[in-house]
This record gives sequence, C-alpha cells and structure tokens, in this order.
Amino acid sequence: MGLERELRGKAAGLRTNILICVGATLFTQLSIDLADVSGDPGRLAAQIVSGIGFIGAGTILHSRGAVTGLTSAATIWVVAAIGVALGSGAVLEGVGVTLLMLFVLRGLGWIEGQVRRQATEATISVEVPTGDDQIARVEETVRSCGLEIADMHALPAREGRTLVTLTVRGKSHQHDEVRLRLLRATSSYRLSINE
Repeated sequence: MGLERELRGKAAGLRTNILICVGATLFTQLSIDLADVSGDPGRLAAQIVSGIGFIGAGTILHSRGAVTGLTSAATIWVVAAIGVALGSGAVLEGVGVTLLMLFVLRGLGWIEGQVRRQATEATISVEVPTGDDQIARVEETVRSCGLEIADMHALPAREGRTLVTLTVRGKSHQHDEVRLRLLRATSSYRLSINE
C-alpha cells in the first residue's frame, strides 16, 4: 500500500506506511506481553488509534477550497489496523485486508479516474441585463442542460448589467450545450468559461 501511495506521489509513501505498520505491530505485541492476568492489552491498541489519527490529520491539506490527502490518511489508518492485527497474531486477517486495500487503491482508483473523465468542472461567467428574472433564467438554463451547480453568485457589472458566475459539473457535451443555450436565452453581453 505504501508503494502504491509512493508511485502516485503522495505524502505518506512506502517508508511512512512501513514504519506505521511495524510500530503498530510492535506496540500490540508489547501490550500483550506486558499485560498481566488482570491487565488489559487493548488499552495500548486504543492509544495507537489516537496516535494514528494525529499522523493522518497531518497528511490532509486544505487549500483554496480543495481538500487533499484524505485517501493517504485513510491508508495510514488501515495500515495501523493491519499492524495491530499482525501484532495480535491475526496474520490471515492482516494479509486479507492488505490485499483488499491494494484492490481498493489500484482497482477502484482506475474506475474513479474513468468516472472523473466523464464529469468535468467549469466556471461560467455570463453578463446579463440586471434583474432577478435574468439570474433565474441563467440558473434554469444551466440546470435544463443537466449540469450540477456547485456554486453561484451574482455581482453588479456595468450600469444595468449583472455578472453571474457559476461553478458547474457535468459531462463535456452538457458544457457545450449550455454555452449555446446561455447565449440564446439570456441576451448575454459576455460569456466566458474556465475549465
């Protein structure tokens, strides 16, 4: 799993995942060995979860409204769980989860990429005559083309005109269709698209 993250250029790569798994395994073995008859070896495993949460949070970045690193954080969490499984002697479960995670990261990653290629995001700015009916017409036109509106705001432009900016998501042919419809339906003065 660490190699898969490394090949994708992610923050938590091969060495990080190996260290987390080995550390979790060692802590679990020590917890079992040090627990007396009345001791609870699960207490140290619970602390592993807290510590891994801290490391996972460090891999998540938030910049310009986009969140990255969630998959790496989740991978770190599962790698720690695999380490705990191996440390407690559940080798079959640990190996099974490792194989399942490799399928999720590689196999489903390919499927996710195919889905993303079908849906693209763009920012549309259209300048229309001022009036609530014009803004509603822009929104209605975009939705009628099947595009999803993620964000929409209107600002005064020049005298008697309003600049409506929308962030939309959908298939490329829907983007093409909305361009034509907006130019026809809104009597727009200016239309720009950023993809």
